[in-house]
Amino acid sequence: MNRRFGSFVFGTLSLLMTLLSATGALAESRFAEKGKDRPNFLLLLSDDQTFRTLGLLNELEIKTPNLDRLAQRGMVFTHCFNQGGWSGAVCIPSRTMLNTGRTLWNSRGTNAGAIATNTALWGQTLGQAGYDTYMVGKWHLPDAALKRSFNTLGPLTGGFLASTPTEGPAYHRPAKGNPWRPEDPKWKGHWIGDGDKKVHSSEHIADSAIGFLKARSPKKPAPFFMYVAFNAPHDPRQAPKKILDLYPLEKIKLPPNFLPRHPFLIESNMQGRDEILAPYPRTPNVIRVHLQEYYAIISHLDAQIGRILDALEASGESSNTVVIFTSDQGLAVGQHGLMGKQNLYDHSLRMPFIIAGPGIPRGKRSAALFNMQSLFATTCEMAGVVTPTTVQFPSIVPILTGAKSQLHTALYAAFLDRQRSIRTEDWKLIRTPHQGRVQLFNIKQDPWEKNNLATDPRHAPVLEDLDAQLRELMKEMNDPLSVDKRLSGNAPSEFHTLTTPWAVSSSRAGALADE
Repeated sequence: MNRRFGSFVFGTLSLLMTLLSATGALAESRFAEKGKDRPNFLLLLSDDQTFRTLGLLNELEIKTPNLDRLAQRGMVFTHCFNQGGWSGAVCIPSRTMLNTGRTLWNSRGTNAGAIATNTALWGQTLGQAGYDTYMVGKWHLPDAALKRSFNTLGPLTGGFLASTPTEGPAYHRPAKGNPWRPEDPKWKGHWIGDGDKKVHSSEHIADSAIGFLKARSPKKPAPFFMYVAFNAPHDPRQAPKKILDLYPLEKIKLPPNFLPRHPFLIESNMQGRDEILAPYPRTPNVIRVHLQEYYAIISHLDAQIGRILDALEASGESSNTVVIFTSDQGLAVGQHGLMGKQNLYDHSLRMPFIIAGPGIPRGKRSAALFNMQSLFATTCEMAGVVTPTTVQFPSIVPILTGAKSQLHTALYAAFLDRQRSIRTEDWKLIRTPHQGRVQLFNIKQDPWEKNNLATDPRHAPVLEDLDAQLRELMKEMNDPLSVDKRLSGNAPSEFHTLTTPWAVSSSRAGALADE
């Protein structure tokens, strides 16, 4: 299978190409405007946005007119994934992988000290090649890495959980007598600032990005790399009332895989912060309220993205700018009885992905399987900059050019030591090894992952084949969870010793499957 992560350039050739790219002496890029040797890059990164939340897909009632118009002039990738998380705060490993280009367990080893001193970083790499680098919004990596990555910083928004403690009214809602309202700035969260001057975080971030574009000198020769990281639609999911009113509760449809509770406990995750946003059991009305707020904050985010795209057009640099929109991971919001992202269903692993700009096909869709963290290598290749040898996720340029239709035959994902999965074009296998749970979905026929086929003997060969592929990928990814035996007592402290062996033969699958 073609799953290996990239080839590397070493020694003198690497140094020479880096120096050439920094001086603009490389051949003109096919992804740059005619007469320019390199494109600008504008990354628009949302937080917790699941893959179905694009209006153009017509899968949900959501309205995203600005992202839809961006898609019309570029490519939409419908199967973009995160690789999981070594932390319950999945956005931390996702963004660490994005900015280092290293796979899940290798980026987990990339601790704060190593990032600060040794690991090649995305913004740093483009900056050393002559790019004017800028960042605003949510970072979630060590401060030292931030300083190495960007030469201009807008306001850093961090997280908003401090203003919404888990014992406060933003949780276990809606409920009788609960006063929390998403449009009311008094609850803080995304409403930042003092007194009557509170502004939504998405507007605050967009204002800074627009300011950067306006401040650039038209005579400045350096291309730019803008890393615009919104906090939306991460909870608390807040938006102005006029946006909330776009989504009347009575018109919101429940997802087909809605459940009052998840069929089994995923370790202690069921009481995690994301999951206690809504009470148990989940009811249709509760989920409609949360979906209304989720859709509204995404539509509000879309409006701010529209402002940035308009400013880019006004700057005169749009024709030479590759614009990328994606998210760090998805979210459940009522699917499978879950609210959060600490699971390996597609709704939590998979995010939207749009790329538009010079040299990119217009109005095209691709179902190629890939990880969002391929952006590091992709932008390096598009700019003619040597990809650092530490980067492991491969460039998607072969998909953009039509040289390939797929980069991977299968994708691996993990969450702590609690879950492992493998995803192919047609199938998904999820294992919950502590409990010996196994789930098998025919994604082609069952895209909402409703029907577990692990007990069906007709699919035993598929299960065994996916298990074999998953074992290979676990070894390739330096997975700390043993595939052949229980974890030993000297396992890393954040992992628990397994009480159940990993190995489960297809003949026993029925006894261990989840109904």
